[in-house]
Amino acid sequence: MPPQPGAELVPSPSGDPVLVTIGDITVTATSVHTPSGTVPIGDVTWTVNDMSTTTQGIPTWAIVLAIILFFACLLGLLFLLVKEEKTQGTVQVTVQGRGFVHTSQIPVYSKAQVADVFARVNHARTIAAASQQGGGAGEPGRDSTVI
Repeated sequence: MPPQPGAELVPSPSGDPVLVTIGDITVTATSVHTPSGTVPIGDVTWTVNDMSTTTQGIPTWAIVLAIILFFACLLGLLFLLVKEEKTQGTVQVTVQGRGFVHTSQIPVYSKAQVADVFARVNHARTIAAASQQGGGAGEPGRDSTVI
């Protein structure tokens, strides 16, 4: 089974709980931790590039069955209608801030893994946007009622 993005969870250096992991990038409520350093979550910009390819073809087992069953009956040719999709490549995630850039190449083997990486980055963007708007409840504009 191929490795899942973010499969190696480690506690963050600051002790905050890890909210999302994207390759070797961990995100907490207050900061982004990478091998290149730590940056406050509100000061970063996220970029995602899908560098994977998906190909479609007839699997080997279908060709073998089509040849074997062709001589028994012509229905063996129906196995040539079977299609299989293969996804290979990486998704490149870049996090950058003032004087800080880190890029992570995450290998993917299915369309679901590509979607998972994009969902993780969108979650990190949501955390960053929430931290830029301010802190807790009771502040105007943050789920509070001003009378």
